[in-house]
Amino acid sequence: MLGLHGLHSAFRGLPDVEVIAHVDSNIEDLPKKLAQTQAKRHYPTLKSMLEKESPDIVVLCSRHPGDHLEQIRLIANQGCHLYCEKPLTASLEEADQVVKIVESTGIKLALAHPARHDQAFLTMKRMIEAGEIGRPLSVIGRGKCDQRGGGEDLIVLGTHILDLQTFFFGAPTSVLADVRVNGRPATGSDRVDTVEPVGPALGDEVFASFSFPDGVRGIFESRRGLLKPDPPAPLMGLCVIGTGGMLSLRFDDGARQPLLFSRQTGFPETITGFDEVPLSEDRRIPNAEPLDYSLCGQPDVPRAPWFLEANRFAAWDLIRAIEEDRTPISNVHTARMALEMIYGVYSAHLRREETQFPLSDRVHPILSASR
Repeated sequence: MLGLHGLHSAFRGLPDVEVIAHVDSNIEDLPKKLAQTQAKRHYPTLKSMLEKESPDIVVLCSRHPGDHLEQIRLIANQGCHLYCEKPLTASLEEADQVVKIVESTGIKLALAHPARHDQAFLTMKRMIEAGEIGRPLSVIGRGKCDQRGGGEDLIVLGTHILDLQTFFFGAPTSVLADVRVNGRPATGSDRVDTVEPVGPALGDEVFASFSFPDGVRGIFESRRGLLKPDPPAPLMGLCVIGTGGMLSLRFDDGARQPLLFSRQTGFPETITGFDEVPLSEDRRIPNAEPLDYSLCGQPDVPRAPWFLEANRFAAWDLIRAIEEDRTPISNVHTARMALEMIYGVYSAHLRREETQFPLSDRVHPILSASR
């Protein structure tokens, strides 16, 4: 099953890489799919592929996180490394099991949080660490805020924003949150009918405030229906505010958005203008074939070229992590942390109190509140 983010083409053109098989129960447009992956053979199921083939790496493209645990277990038991679609799992208890599987088998698992490998977000991180905005004070993130705004946006797209906040500032220590439905505080019975099978979700509005190390405060917000399709203006992204300026970058799968920088301080309404930060790609993959940008906008591949670029660097990082016996940049622990932050949002809201990390209760707070 393909997942719209181009993971299936991430290893194309990398040196010493051969794509031996493509697994898909849906054989519609199979020749086009095989052309995208450049796979030599097709199998209808993961099990049938692993019975015949011995791959070093398996790319798990499914957007259904509830299926991931057993797929990961099957792949890991064959000694294969993994590049896995987000979210890691729909359940924190399952994420804990995946961590144990990775640690016990010694495989490397990389998560498709591609912003960790995008040149713009990497430049943003370097500028923060270099003190370009002074001492960081706040990081403000939004989800896509489309028809999935609120609880579903929190897990489907919020996982990217929360992961970026930890990428920049480390694991949070606590969270306060307010989740609403039709303007009132959501209860455990106010479950959302999600578009995708991502597990339980609440609310059409989510507002959360995280405490990060060194006094940084992180905000995540999502509200249903804010995104206007005509003209499209992406709301998803991050703004980092410091004592000496601010940086802002939208997360868009349709086009590259500029990294914006202002040295002015104060509230956003006092800012007269932002300057675009020029990006310079200095990373090189020896002997790699040039990226095929004609893939952008094809089925299951985003239009924005940065997804293609970031996926390639994520795949290359996984290969290097295997060779160097190290943890990938985006890994099972960082992926579990993003899911734990989502659980923390619901725990803080439903208990109406600050929730500390790590969570002692691994059961989903919505399920606990519904009992």
